[in-house]
Amino acid sequence: MRARRRILTLFVGESAPHSGKFFYCGNPELKQYMHQAVQAAGLATGGDFLESFKGLGWYLDDLVLTPVNQMTKSQREAECLSAQHNLAQRIVEYHPLAIVPVLFRIKDIVKAAADQAGSTAEFHPVPFPGNGQQARFLEAMKHLIPLLPKEAS
Repeated sequence: MRARRRILTLFVGESAPHSGKFFYCGNPELKQYMHQAVQAAGLATGGDFLESFKGLGWYLDDLVLTPVNQMTKSQREAECLSAQHNLAQRIVEYHPLAIVPVLFRIKDIVKAAADQAGSTAEFHPVPFPGNGQQARFLEAMKHLIPLLPKEAS
C-alpha cells in the first residue's frame, strides 16, 4: 500500500456542488481557475493538472461533505456551522502548514475549525472564482502561490 503524501497546503471549499462536479471530478469553475492560477505561477506541468496539484503537496477538501448549494441561505449557514467539528478532525489528521479557505463567507468557520484542531497553519482566505469573482481570485492567488508551502520540484 502506497503511503499518502503529506498535505502541505489545504484548500477548503464550502461543499461539493449538487451537480456532482466536484473539483477532483472536473468542477469547471474551481478547477479551471485554480489551474490558470497555478499555470500563471509557473507551477503547472504539461501533464495532468490534478496530479501536478497533488504533487505540490496541495489538497482540496470541503467544509461540508454534502452539497449545500441548493439549500436556502439559512440552511446552508446551519450546515456550514455544524460541519466545523468534522473539519477540525480532518485538519488534525492532515496537519497542513497552510490553510486556504476558497470562499470568504466560510473563512470564520474554517478558522474556528483550525483553532479547534490546535493548528498553527498559516491562514489565507481567497474569494471563490465564481459569480464575477474570477479576476479577484486570480489576483489573490498570484500573490499567494509564491508564499504557500509546496513540495520542491
